[in-house]
Amino acid sequence: MPTEFHGRRVVGGKARGLALVSPEPICFLGGVDVKAGKVTEVGHPLYGKSIAGKVLVFPTGKGSTGGSYLIYEAAANDVAPCAMINRSVEQVTAIGCIIAEIPIIDGLDVDPVVAIHDGDLVEVDADMGIVRVLEPERGGSR
Repeated sequence: MPTEFHGRRVVGGKARGLALVSPEPICFLGGVDVKAGKVTEVGHPLYGKSIAGKVLVFPTGKGSTGGSYLIYEAAANDVAPCAMINRSVEQVTAIGCIIAEIPIIDGLDVDPVVAIHDGDLVEVDADMGIVRVLEPERGGSR
């Protein structure tokens, strides 16, 4: 049975993919290779991991306004996340998702960084503000 959470639609749309979860903020300017779709910020928990096609779950974005365009560039290169979930979205990430047409939700009724795990199959219906976890973390239990 899926686990369902509710939050605030920031950018509408629907997506489904495997979760990639970071307990730390992400900087798209200098912290993500938008040609390869990999996190490049040394010391970041997701260093070296691919964001391409994932439901990217992280507390909030950080860094310069150039990050908005880089989210768009990652989408143009087909290496962007299929959706994003934040505790609290900030302007750079929100604008990037708007121009890249990536669904994003924030303000869930749970902390998404704790409630969603790497590898969970997640369905995002940002139009309705709903996140569904369809499968538990591989090898783990809910």
